[in-house]
Amino acid sequence: MIQIEHLSKSFASPAARTHPSPETGQHALHDVSLTIEDGDIFGIIGSSGAGKSTLVRCINLLERPTSGHISVDGREITGYKGRQLLQLRASMGMIFQHFSLFQQRSVLRNVSFPLEIQRKPRRVCESRAIELLELVGIAEKEQAYPSQLSGGQQQRVAIARALANNPRVMLCDEATSALDTATTASILELLHSINAELGVTIIVITHSLAVTERICNRIAVLDKGRLVEQGATREVLRNPQSQATRELIAADRVAAFPAAACESAGKAGERAGKTADEAAGKDRGEAATEGTRGAAGTRSPGDTGLACKGADL
Repeated sequence: MIQIEHLSKSFASPAARTHPSPETGQHALHDVSLTIEDGDIFGIIGSSGAGKSTLVRCINLLERPTSGHISVDGREITGYKGRQLLQLRASMGMIFQHFSLFQQRSVLRNVSFPLEIQRKPRRVCESRAIELLELVGIAEKEQAYPSQLSGGQQQRVAIARALANNPRVMLCDEATSALDTATTASILELLHSINAELGVTIIVITHSLAVTERICNRIAVLDKGRLVEQGATREVLRNPQSQATRELIAADRVAAFPAAACESAGKAGERAGKTADEAAGKDRGEAATEGTRGAAGTRSPGDTGLACKGADL
């Protein structure tokens, strides 16, 4: 279980170098508290700049919190250094939006890399890598290089590499944002099966409600570095309590149905155009009627007769 209590993170701004104070820092996270249970697929969602990536990097101490506490299985980790820190990070696999594979290494050697740096025997490294490539469904690509793979295949390699150390937690930072819809669905299905079969707790950082709806059992919503809502995924999305969540839902609907949104806007514009045309036509008709009345008031009977005769001709 991961417990986060009153976590804040600030980055020093240029002004802080000459005038250090709490006000001169750039606040990425403000007093965030949440609990992630073992076996959860926990989604952390929010718009760009909400603090999602900063939060997940604090969990494995790639970023040190400015204040607050993080506990893993009851052990406070924010003070970890040296060997303790290495062991913590080994227990938390991480995958990224742009895969972060070594281009000069084969698929097999990318996956075995975390074991190689621990100086495990080569036979052990290769055996584990082959096992994981079979798990993620690309065993036939073990001798290929990243440049020879599709985006979805590269992300599968990244997932296999993240599992090399048998982690208890996997951190996914926008792991499907660079993939198309079909590939995203297949990667999410893979993550769901890894959670079910291996019992790995998965923390998903995303701005996509579709991703959280598909695999997350619980979610937390961040807005400008603050936790504004958390709970069971369905409950939060069906009954949002914060304005930030409602805005995310509205934006997701527009993204999911752009044609319908454009059609609706087009129809509204067409209706407005017709209304304007009708109003202009009415004005022109009234003006013409007034002009006719005025002309009729100045004509003589003879003029009227000539006009009629001319019309007949």
